[in-house]
Amino acid sequence: MDQADFVHLVRMSEHDSADNSRRYRLGVAAFAALGYAWVLGCLALGAGLLAWVIPQLLYGRFRLALVVALVGSAGLVWVSIRALWVRVDEPKGMEITALEAPELFEALERMRRKIKGPPIHHVYLNDEFNASIQQLPRYGLLGGAVNYLTIGLPLLLALDRPRFLAVLAHEYGHLRGDHGRFAAWIYRTRLSWMRLNSSLEDDEGAVAVATQAFMRWYFPRFVAKTFALARQDEYEADRIAGKLLGRDVTAAALIEIEVRGEWLNDNFWGGHWSEAAGNPLPVGPYRAMRKRLAEVPEATFANDALRQALKRISNVDDTHPGLRDRLEALDAVPTLPAEWSRGGALALLGSEAKRWVAHFDKQWCRDNAGEWKRHHGWLGRVRDRAQTLQARMAQASAAELVELARLQRHLDPRAEVRGLYETALERSTDHPGALRGLVQCLPADDRDGKMLLLHRLWEAGSSDRYWTARTALAELETPRLGYDHDAAAFKQWRKRLERAQESEERAWEELSGTSFFSQTTRHDLSPFELEELQAELVRYSDVERCWLVRKNLREHPQRRAYLVFVDLPDMDDGSRYQLCRALERQLSLPGPALVLWAGESPTLKEIQRSAFDPVFTR
Repeated sequence: MDQADFVHLVRMSEHDSADNSRRYRLGVAAFAALGYAWVLGCLALGAGLLAWVIPQLLYGRFRLALVVALVGSAGLVWVSIRALWVRVDEPKGMEITALEAPELFEALERMRRKIKGPPIHHVYLNDEFNASIQQLPRYGLLGGAVNYLTIGLPLLLALDRPRFLAVLAHEYGHLRGDHGRFAAWIYRTRLSWMRLNSSLEDDEGAVAVATQAFMRWYFPRFVAKTFALARQDEYEADRIAGKLLGRDVTAAALIEIEVRGEWLNDNFWGGHWSEAAGNPLPVGPYRAMRKRLAEVPEATFANDALRQALKRISNVDDTHPGLRDRLEALDAVPTLPAEWSRGGALALLGSEAKRWVAHFDKQWCRDNAGEWKRHHGWLGRVRDRAQTLQARMAQASAAELVELARLQRHLDPRAEVRGLYETALERSTDHPGALRGLVQCLPADDRDGKMLLLHRLWEAGSSDRYWTARTALAELETPRLGYDHDAAAFKQWRKRLERAQESEERAWEELSGTSFFSQTTRHDLSPFELEELQAELVRYSDVERCWLVRKNLREHPQRRAYLVFVDLPDMDDGSRYQLCRALERQLSLPGPALVLWAGESPTLKEIQRSAFDPVFTR
């Protein structure tokens, strides 16, 4: 199924759900039953053929047709049993017991009684900035279910107790009542089909090929038809969290997760990996993370992060609605919290909670020892390049000075580089990189200086116009002591942003809307830029391989734009989607990038055929 047909089916499911929810759910159940009927029918057919063929062979009637029928029926039975008994791996992490964290389990039990949900069989703690509840099939399509709650330590460190419990209430809300059980059954079924589809992908037997043909037809249609159900389930889980912990608390939790998550990705992790410059042995991040997450986010960053989160629309790539839609469903105002979480909810893990921080610090060091060593070596080469540029500063061009500032920030995110940008502007008055860098170096109370530089950057007509307008609006919307709201400037930059956004949307449509491998060439990264990309990819343990091609855009012919393809074999599609979006924001490529995973479209074979050689292999 191509993307346009998939989107059409998703929209149809949404309309059907809105028109008649009961009839829509019956239709979903019927389509799910079709998959079960196919598996059971194949099993019955295979068993029937075996029951007929085996006696024929036992009586000595050896014919080629009977042997072929024996092999085919045995294969049919085997594939059917695999479908019925497909196993899904348990979540990763460390299991927590009620003896270790009595307060946490008491809170979960109160939620269970209020929403009349099933018990949670296992609670795990992992290192992700997330929380999730999964109802996994115990024995495959026809087996029972086991409920797993997974809590990310960074989330515990970021949110105070009420907001963290609102997150848990949302997750538990997925299992509420009859509707919750139906949605969970559909979720388990989808998970089983996904795992079966993956397990048969490389099987070349005749029966497997027929099974793959059915799966190629059935699975994308099943996902599309159940999309509205999964989306409704997210809204209902939010509603339950609002009922249990309060609408304002739930809304504040959603907003704080967006802002804190963006801060971790954009600021914390880059700063932590930069410590490899002076430490050949890995340093655990979670102790420092706990301290930093207890601080209030910087106002300009928080405003911009929230504004970008509110702009992200609910799309068909993820069943989770966008933040704006979730807040509207809660009837909550989309503004930053008046009070931020201070200190987290780690105490829910009991009197020995600190040991979990130490445990995950040690585990992180073990898991990332090789990557840290490699990054340490790369930062050594960064230092050498920076020293070379430093030695010839008197003759350096503006571009070289901007590069030197960027390298120094690699080595130390808090390095003082303002002077380098100012010198670069003396040598090239409107150098876009120097103007952009200097804006970020000016103190928060120098609004006039920032706005003057942003005007110059806009007039320079560079490809940074969207960033320029976004940054100007973020600054004008942030309250500053001694500055009144400048309505005229706000209106001017709003119009500029609209113009820049239209141009960016046309460019993004070219990047993402055309055929994946049209208008593409080999990547144009220099050896140093490629090494920088590889050093960043090392940090993402789920990325096994990566391919990179340049996309030539008609909207911005001079812009360097890229398609990045990643092989993520051990992740589900929802996690793959989130990681790809994070990579788009975080990879230090010299231009915008669309990150796609190897899957249904494009397939791994298409990528291997058309995207040249991998630029990264773990």
